Amino acid sequence: MKKLILIAMAFVTLQAVAQDKRKGGEKSERKMMKDLSPEEIATLGSKKMTLELDLSTTQQAQVKAVLLEQATTRKQKMAEREKMRNGDDNKRLTKEERLEMTNAKLDSQIAMKKEMKSILTAEQYEKWTKMEASRNQKGKSKIGRKMKN
Repeated sequence: MKKLILIAMAFVTLQAVAQDKRKGGEKSERKMMKDLSPEEIATLGSKKMTLELDLSTTQQAQVKAVLLEQATTRKQKMAEREKMRNGDDNKRLTKEERLEMTNAKLDSQIAMKKEMKSILTAEQYEKWTKMEASRNQKGKSKIGRKMKN
């Protein structure tokens, strides 16, 4: 009986130690980004892109302007969703509203791609598209893991 209890305690301890340590890190990083202003987000994004794509100073300024515009609209949309979520009429979006939101999101992605294509060189643009694709794939894999759990 003592051996059985000892084995059970060992399994419980092993299970507790084996938990994923990154979960808290991802949430805290997301929370930190949520607390930043659009200007700070644009500055960080342009610096990261400068490191990855070796941007010139004029390209860096242009990319920062594009990212600032994108971050500003994203913050506004987040505020609207938060307001809607905390409102008294906690209603779901209709099919038409979801379709409209998805179309607006896709339109902004297309506009972003066009702007980046006009700013970056062909080599930089190709590298940027690969970076975006891997970033999107990473996000999709996280969603898949959440759905499995």
